[in-house]
Amino acid sequence: MSRTGLWDSHAHLDSDYFTDDRDELIAKIGEEMDGFINPGCTEESSAFAVALAEKYDFVYAAVGWHPEDLAGIKDEHYLDKLAEWAQHPKVVAIGEIGLDYYWKENEPKEVQKKRLLEQINLAVQFGLPVIIHDREAHGDIFDIFRNEVPKGTRAVFHCYSGSLEMAKELAKRGYYFGFGGTSTYKNSAKVREVLAYVPDDLLLFETDSPYLTPVPYRGKRNCPLYTELVAKNAAEVRGTDFASIAAQTTKNVKTLFNKIK
Repeated sequence: MSRTGLWDSHAHLDSDYFTDDRDELIAKIGEEMDGFINPGCTEESSAFAVALAEKYDFVYAAVGWHPEDLAGIKDEHYLDKLAEWAQHPKVVAIGEIGLDYYWKENEPKEVQKKRLLEQINLAVQFGLPVIIHDREAHGDIFDIFRNEVPKGTRAVFHCYSGSLEMAKELAKRGYYFGFGGTSTYKNSAKVREVLAYVPDDLLLFETDSPYLTPVPYRGKRNCPLYTELVAKNAAEVRGTDFASIAAQTTKNVKTLFNKIK
């Protein structure tokens, strides 16, 4: 086990923010942590994530089309490449996929919903979980998962920002919750309220690197090494110790993303 025993369940090391020191940083992550998962957001970034996973034993990939990038899809053939990757031994999920109603230039809501369901159905076909992005779309996301997503679908709600009431309903259905830097921010009391509630076996830590850097480094580039800050904050919020929460969340990573051994 690494020094921390932690996994970062969501980090974008394919980002250009890491061009200058990516390999050096990943080597340090390998010394300090058990591993991380790199989700793709387009065909290009998914391919990069797969290449990283092939290069490093402790790195795993997810593949998918982010709701901010759906304009790049020309037809349903985009699913063929995802299906090919889904069978790769280091691809552990379909994601980052979801709904994003924040940016008005994104594809229309109905297009976003269609692409989300297409990718969820592909994940179910190949026995993979999904990594869900939900920004200002809580009502539609919840309705989709309540009414349209096949039973037995495994999912994590990345960087959870919904209400406690929604979290309780999602937890009843066995869905996971990812918490990162936002849970350390002074103005994020509602996120910490959900963090305190989530059952032990549905809790994951993440950084969403290079974004959403936790306190005290907020405003600087995020990286998976800061998962430790997220975990220590969560241990305090939940009234437990670091070692216990690290062990539990590592177990959760391997349960949800069950290609990881």
